[in-house]
Order: sequence, then C-alpha cells, then structure tokens
Amino acid sequence: MVHEELSARLNDGGYKNWLKAGYCLLKLREGLHPFTDTEMRSFHGNLVTRNPGLRRPCRSGCRPKGNQLYSVCVVCTEWRAVILSHHTNPRGMVNWGNCRPPLWNQDHWELAKAYMPRGQAGVKGAELCDASALLNLLNFCSHFNYVDQHCVREVIRCRNELMHSCEMRVCDQWMRRYQVSIQQLLQQFTHLPEVAAAGQQILEMLAVDLSVLVPGVDRVDGSLSEGVEPESISQWETDLLRERLQELLTDTDTQDTEELLRLRDFLLANRDLSDHFSSELQTITSMETQMRRRGGGAREGGGGRE
Repeated sequence: MVHEELSARLNDGGYKNWLKAGYCLLKLREGLHPFTDTEMRSFHGNLVTRNPGLRRPCRSGCRPKGNQLYSVCVVCTEWRAVILSHHTNPRGMVNWGNCRPPLWNQDHWELAKAYMPRGQAGVKGAELCDASALLNLLNFCSHFNYVDQHCVREVIRCRNELMHSCEMRVCDQWMRRYQVSIQQLLQQFTHLPEVAAAGQQILEMLAVDLSVLVPGVDRVDGSLSEGVEPESISQWETDLLRERLQELLTDTDTQDTEELLRLRDFLLANRDLSDHFSSELQTITSMETQMRRRGGGAREGGGGRE
C-alpha cells in the first residue's frame, strides 16, 4: 500500500525537489563505483611498482589516534609521505582516522580513504561509499587531476547545500543550477557505460513528477509518475535520510546539534519515518539528555562536509 505520509510529503514542492536531487546523488554514486575502484587499484599498483619499499609490511600495528597519525613505523611514515605528495590540499585536513595504515601496502581502498571525508573507517570498498566520499576522492587525490576539478567541486558544493538544508527543501532555481552542475560532471565520463547509464537515469528523474496517488486519499498536485513505484521513492528517501543522520551523528568535531534536533523533529512528525529510524531517534534523545545534564544548550556546528 502506498504510504499516505509519503504522499503528503510529496505535496511539498521543495521537499520533492530535495528528494529528486538526492536520488541523483545516489545514482551518481552507483555510476562512479566501478570507475573509482578500478582507478584506485591502478594508482596503488603504480605506487608500489615505482617504489618497491612500499610493499614492505608494517610490523608495528600502526594506527591513528583520533584523526591524527603520530609515532608510526618507517614503512607507514613513507606511505604517509606518498599520500600527502598526491593530496591536492596537503596542508588541509587529512582524515587519517579513516585508515588502517598496516593495510596500505596491500589494499588500494585503504589508500583511497585518506582522501575522503571522515567517517569512512569501517568502509571496505567503493561500493559501500556515498557520493560525498567518492566526489572528495576525485577532488583531493591528484591521480584524478585529468577530471575537470571545477565540475567536481561544483557538485560537492551542491551536495553540501542539499544535505545541509535545514528544512530539506530546495527551490526550482536551485534545481536548475544543480542540473547544470551534475550534467557537466557526467560529461567527463561519457566513455564509461556505468556512468552513462547513471546519467540517463538522472536526466529522467529530473524531468519526472514524483506525485503519488493514494487510494482513498485526495490526489496530490500533478500526475502519477509512470515507472516510479512508491516503494522505490520510499527506499531512496530512507537512504538519503540515513546518510544525513549518520553524518550528523558521527562527525562529533563539527556536530550541528540544532540541525540534528530539527531532523529528529521531522522524523517524529512522520510516523512511517519515526518507525523506521526508531533506534537513531533513541540515540539522539540520549545525546540531548546528556547535553542537558551537562548544562549545555544546542550549539551551531560547522559547515560543508569535507
């Protein structure tokens, strides 16, 4: 049965735009998975071929402390230098906490995670990464300098604006700018079948009306979208909300408490979503209780995700 709650949410044009834009990120992620995996495997192979010393194992069990990498062995020190030499912003934040240094000599994705936003420590492959992680990899790893970096950064900016929209709504003007940005990025990869297929799905989504017809309920504005099942809409809505929740809950250094509480209120106002995210809501409630016990109020956190 089509969810009445979903139907009501899709009556909101701004939220519908937010959902469509998020779907495009999900499809972009799917298209980039094979490409980034293949490229990082090749990059890693070239590094160890040019410098056979990088093949040596770490025998000290080196690991980051928080997001810093101190007191590492000779092998991991060499890997750190190589990673920084291929970082487009080596003086900026490098999220060493993503990595397991003893695996750098054999696992290309442990290398990739050094160029990604924080929160990737448990991610073991490209297929498990979100769009933000893959876009940041393209932006911060010099191996991908042949990709137009302006196009990459524009989509990163749009992604951050979308996911940090406090009301989860974007206007039609924003959507037009977003469409231009994502199409320009996709044009960089027209030779890749997976990205081309994702691009076609993105174009179709940007043109479709997501209005849902619920039996026994007044029809919402617009027509029922052919080929878009309500269950599919609900699934990618859940994926997007989960991504935002996880980002807010795990990024403790720049945690935006106000935004987290607004997202909680949104979930609580929609029964289907509050049921689905019950465990996350309990976590947020516990955090709020602890904060009140410490006598602290909600504070505003940092900006875009990098």
